[in-house]
Amino acid sequence: MPPIGLRQHVDKMRRDWDCRAQENARHYVNTARSDWTDEEFFRDGQKTVDEEILTDMINICQGMEPGRMRVLEIGCGAGRVTRALSLLFGEVWAVDISAEMVSQARRALADRPNARVFQNNGCDLAVLGDIEVDFTFSTLVFQHISNREIIENYVREAHRLLRPGGLFKFQVQGDTTMETTPEDTWLGAPFSEAQAREMARRCGFDMRYSHGAGEQYFWLWFFKALTPR
Repeated sequence: MPPIGLRQHVDKMRRDWDCRAQENARHYVNTARSDWTDEEFFRDGQKTVDEEILTDMINICQGMEPGRMRVLEIGCGAGRVTRALSLLFGEVWAVDISAEMVSQARRALADRPNARVFQNNGCDLAVLGDIEVDFTFSTLVFQHISNREIIENYVREAHRLLRPGGLFKFQVQGDTTMETTPEDTWLGAPFSEAQAREMARRCGFDMRYSHGAGEQYFWLWFFKALTPR
């Protein structure tokens, strides 16, 4: 359960994303177009996996066979990327704050028994219990969260569930000239490279790489230490 001070913001995020999902879920997952067909939508998710996963398998797999790995996706939306992940990895666990997004993702993944989707509380990963995952991934998610405390709590939770040495690869808003308000559920809090590195340290991660500092799509590679700090 989120702390009392965050519940109002989390509740607004949930309401807003349910409304967006009911209006046009696929458009709000990827605003490049508003008339996604099934084939185009999931091909776009495969493109993300091709560009961000398949080009980075050394960091992601670290010698493990993908088919034996359990991976976690934070903010799965309507299952655009989740489906492609399920074609590559042995198990995929995914969460989203919106009940409507979760419902659509489950329908999209009905033929993928190795993919499981859960509605989480918008602040942590308690719904998953104490499962251990080999890799965690998130894209086009934290760039919509204007509350830094919520973002950092997700990072801390990713650390909790990752196996020692595992990677959390994710994207935040990197354009620090952007201004956000606490009520905003579309434009996320921006991070400089120094702020991202400090967040990694606080959450027990080693930030080994980054790409896109100062830009809208700021990618971060957070590795969990092999031994507790």
